[in-house]
Formats: sequence, C-alpha cells, structure tokens
Amino acid sequence: MIRRFTLCLLASPAVAAPLFEDHSVALGGHTYTGGWEQFVGGGVAVLDCNGDSLPDIFAAGGETPAALWRNLGGFDFQAADFPVLTGVTGAYPLDIDGDDMLDLFVMRVGPNVVLQGQADCSFTDVTDLWGIPAGDAWTTSFSAWWDADRPTMAVGNYVDRADPDGPFGACDDNAILIPQAEGYQSAALQPGFCALSMLAARDASGQHRLRISNDRHYYLRDGAEQMWDIQQQRFLTEADGWPRLSVWGMGIASRDITGDGRDEVVLTSMGDQLMQIAQADGSYLAAPFSIGTYAQRPHTGEDGRPSTGWHAQFGDVDNDGLSDLFIAKGNVDQMPGLAMADPNNLLVQLEDGTFVETASVAGVATTERSRGAALADFDLDGRLDLVVVNRRAPIELYRNITPAVGHWVALDLRSPAPNTRAIGALVTLNGQSQQVVVGGGHAGGQSGPLHFGLGDVTIAEGQVTWPDGQVTQVKVAADAVHVLGPAP
Repeated sequence: MIRRFTLCLLASPAVAAPLFEDHSVALGGHTYTGGWEQFVGGGVAVLDCNGDSLPDIFAAGGETPAALWRNLGGFDFQAADFPVLTGVTGAYPLDIDGDDMLDLFVMRVGPNVVLQGQADCSFTDVTDLWGIPAGDAWTTSFSAWWDADRPTMAVGNYVDRADPDGPFGACDDNAILIPQAEGYQSAALQPGFCALSMLAARDASGQHRLRISNDRHYYLRDGAEQMWDIQQQRFLTEADGWPRLSVWGMGIASRDITGDGRDEVVLTSMGDQLMQIAQADGSYLAAPFSIGTYAQRPHTGEDGRPSTGWHAQFGDVDNDGLSDLFIAKGNVDQMPGLAMADPNNLLVQLEDGTFVETASVAGVATTERSRGAALADFDLDGRLDLVVVNRRAPIELYRNITPAVGHWVALDLRSPAPNTRAIGALVTLNGQSQQVVVGGGHAGGQSGPLHFGLGDVTIAEGQVTWPDGQVTQVKVAADAVHVLGPAP
C-alpha cells in the first residue's frame, strides 16, 4: 500500500495543470556531442556562482567544450568565460574548500578536473593544487559527504577503455577520494559495475549510505545495484537485507513521497523506471504498477518500443504540496529494440499517491535524446523551471508559467565551514521532508535552496536536523526564500 500524508494542509485541490514556456534560445543551441564515449553523460549542474541568488547553469558538452551561463534575471542568460574543457560528461557543485563559494567537480572521459569557484563566476583549475587524484577513467557519476574538514568524494567510472576484452564485461573500478593531512588519497571501490549514478544519503533505515546504480548493458550477468555502508566501509549483501537487483541503471531520484520521513527512490532504466517505496524496517518494496511512475513506454504513442530513462528528479511543479517527477528520456544512440521517439515525462502526483502524465500538455514532451536535466527556480517566482541537456541536439530551457499555483517556500541552509552548504541535513516542513545531498540524478546535480510547495498554506512549520545532529525548529512565511543556519 502507498501510505499517504496525514496532514490535511498539504495539498490544494484547485491547482491547474502545469504549463511551461520554451526559452531555449537563451542558451544559444549548446549541444552534447561525440561518439560512443558520449552515449552516456550529458549532465547539467545548477549553482549560484556569483552570490546574487539567481541559479546559474553549467552544461557538459562531450566533444563540444562545456559551457556556463550566468543568470541575469528575467530569464535572460549570458554565456560566461569558462576554462576550455572537452570530454566532459557532467559536473556537481559543492564547496570543497569551505570558503562559501561553490566549486565544481567536473567529470570527464579522461582526467577529471576540480574547479575552484570565485565570486564573479570565474573558475580556476585546482586539481593538482588541492591534491585531488584526477584519474584517467571514463567518469560518469559522483557523490560526496562530510565527515572531516573536507568532503569525502565518491567517483563512479564506466567501461575500462583500456581493457582489450571489452567493452562488455569490462566495467572499471570506482574510487573513494579520502581527505588526508595534505591532499586526497584515492581508494578503489570494488567491484565496479559501470556506475551511472551515485547518491550518498539517508536510506530507508536512516543510515548514511552510498547507493550506486549500475548499467547491466556492460556488466552483463555478474553485477547488480550496490549499497555501500559509509560507516562500516563495506557493501551490503543479501544477509544485510539488501536484495540483489539488476537494472540498466541510469539515474537516481530520491524524495519522501509518503510522508513517513523516509525517502522513496526512483531508478531510471531501459523499460521500467523503478520506484522503490521505503519501509519501516529499512527495506524497500517495488511500488505497484498502478502508481503511474514506471513510464516504461513513450506516452505519446508514436513509438511502442521500451523507453530509456536518464536523469530523474522530484520537484513540486504546481506547488500543491505533493512532489512530482520529471524523467529525461532518449535512445542511447540507434538501439533498434528501444524507442527512438521517446518523449520526456512530467509525472504530477495526485492526492491518492498516484502520478499522471502531463508532459505533452505542459509543453516539455520533446523527443530528442535527452540526458541530464534540472528542475530549479531560475526566475525566483516560486515555480520550478526546467533545463534539459540533449545528445546531438540543442539544450532546452523552459519557464514554468503554470497559472493558479499554490504557495511555496524555499530554505537555503548555511553552516559554518567546512560544510558550508549543510550537506547531510534533513528538513521536515509541513509533513514533507527533503535531504541536502550531493549526487544522484544522471551526471549532474544542483546546490541551492530546498523548494517546498505548500498548497493553500501560508505558514510553513517544521524542523532542520543539521549534519551534526543539532535540531532547529522552523516557522517561516510562505512565498519567500529563507536563509537558515544552526544555532550558534
């Protein structure tokens, strides 16, 4: 059974269907290009790179140089000067050095690059200066967490291009980058099964663990989905209650949609997009097919072959207090057994916990080979907008113009150095909960305020559990961004 929220204040029944307006021209036609090493990746990172509270956009380019756009407000974006980097598969923003400016961990086919952010949206390559092992693999996933003065970082790699017996059965090792007195030490995270998404977060048991979603297209029969226990530094097994599961893992989305404080998880794949419902005993159960999130075939009907899901993200696009789900779709390249005309999904959650497809009416059901994406409030009007990176097709940008949306609130959590963005915090607000994390999605993520839809409610109440365990009570007015920090 799908457990529902018990608070009657969460949802407004009078919210209109979502509607988006195409502003793709603002980003100038940037495209994720390349051969088989760009079949995967194509991530987008969203971050405020100059402290003006407007979310800026970074996009991978593959063989095309990666690009950065400054958000000037009013859905006006300006291409920014950025180091010329090719072979980029994606990036994640985080404040590595604790200076309160967001840096970028840039994943590449070849040596990765760490860029230190400056106050004017400029970035400097500090990979060697900070002693961060760059590797020379095909990096496709990333996550990070704080248990020291700098983050521990997990790096997920795809096929070992140097294996003469590859590419099938030739998945590369992953790595854990561990802070040392000076620099970082790289420790192999084995076995690797071609990781396409990683997420360090509280799992259904409440423990901080690293979930790794892997692509069975290359690991074939020998691999599975993985969960690495951060405290015990080992992979969980069936003896721990971690059942063996093999999917064509592409991306991870995580959000509590049942109101019990435990995150549900969506794993994108070829065919089914698997929703796992968190259970009270710390395990997960596959959601019933009737929930409406499996999105296993194109919803527009032009192509009846199975879909291929990539980036997935929860977000309340109509501010009714119920988390919706966006899924980027697209054929790997020309795989004949899978849909070519594969529209993206925008699945809106109803009060009974089921989801309905709205992408076509919303105007975001394009059929390019989509990869990375992000839901973020680019114009600060309280409605989540959308950016989508496509393989061999221009990047897409959509403004959310949904009429008659509910109220909303955004919480921007800040902590003293070293963990200035409070990674690992848990926010519970009006019966909803969200975690502050680095990772998940497909090849990209974002750093910014947590957005909550409130429906008809104009006051949001709850608490923040900070990374050190301190709890702060919260009571804030709707329709605003609030910056919060722990008690001194």
